[in-house]
Order: sequence, then structure tokens, then C-alpha cells
Amino acid sequence: MIHIRFYLDFISPFAYLAFEKMPEMLMGHSYQVSYQPLLFAGLLKHHGQLGPAEIPAKRDWTYRQVLWLARQNGIELQMPASDPFNPLGLLRLAVACGGSESPNRHVCETLFRHVWLGGQDAADATRLHAVTAQLAPSLSPDSDIVKQRLKSNTEQAIAKGVFGVPTFEVDGKLFWGLDALPMLAAYLAGDPWFDADWDAAAGVGAFDGRARSRP
Repeated sequence: MIHIRFYLDFISPFAYLAFEKMPEMLMGHSYQVSYQPLLFAGLLKHHGQLGPAEIPAKRDWTYRQVLWLARQNGIELQMPASDPFNPLGLLRLAVACGGSESPNRHVCETLFRHVWLGGQDAADATRLHAVTAQLAPSLSPDSDIVKQRLKSNTEQAIAKGVFGVPTFEVDGKLFWGLDALPMLAAYLAGDPWFDADWDAAAGVGAFDGRARSRP
């Protein structure tokens, strides 16, 4: 059975859409999934990037596209009352629910829908308290072990080359984004393209900013 590691942050609407869409896209394949919550902001900081919601024009486009994609895929989605928001409480809760393991699909589903259904404040303290009581984590979300595990999750992902969410890791290969699900499905189906072209793509030369274009 193939193992898929799903790197996610509940702040990402694309991660939510991918989470909801993945069972349909991978139907017929034998696989198991482990969910690895991480801090998306930590990835952005490491790679020197701004998040989509931090660039005004991109923010507007991202929200429009997300709503369109949800409609096209038959997935219910309402934008939270404010975005971006601080996802740390939700991420720590997910880790706490996993105990010594990864959180299960039910936990991740509950937290994704906490954010992306209903149009409410995702980081509201009263709502966070309620969903914590509902999930009844085995560890305290505020414990040092949970905080360290979330930090380690993020550092491990960075070390493997993860730069955004959602990312799916299979056999050391990384598939990034909602639109990578068909590519992931093809890999699981044994598409021969991956035997040659996957590695060949990494051999394309990088742009050298010191080089000057010819007149």
C-alpha cells in the first residue's frame, strides 16, 4: 500500500479544497494518508516569500479563484470573517489530537470545516474552545511537547523541499497544490512519464541574474 504524507495548514483554502477532493481523485488506488500540520508562515519566511493574502491584488484574485474552484468541484466553502488569521491554535489542536501519531482525517476535517464553512472568525477564542472540547485532544494544545512537534513538523517539511501547502509526498516525490491531484493520481497508477521526465525536469538550467541579455 502506498503511503501519502499530506502537508497542510488550515489557513490555506487550497489545502481545504484538496483535502475534500482527494478521496474522489484517488478513488480506485490503494493508499494510506498521514496528515502533517505545519506553519505555512514558517515556509514563507524560510523561502523569503509573501503569502497570497499579503499582496492586495493577489489576495482579491485568490479569494475569487477559491470560490470558483469550490463551485466547480461541488465543495461547500464560505470565506472566514477575516483573513489572513492566526492558525496556531488550530494547528496545535490538530497536533494535540494526534498524540504521538499524526492527527486522523476526522480531526483535520473538523478543523478545516471550522475555518471554511459558515463564514465565521476562524481564530475566535470561544469557537476554538468549543472545537477543542468537541475533539477532546489527548495532549494539551498549549503544552511544550505540542509546540515543539509543530515546529519540528515545519522544519522537517522545509528540509524535504516543501515550499507551500497543500503538498503531498509519495516515495520522496513532492506534489504541490490542488491542481497536482491529477498528477498524483497518475503516479499512483504507474504512469511511465515519471520514470524519465520527473528527474529530467530538474535539469533545466536556472536563470543567472548576473548574465546580460544580448542587444
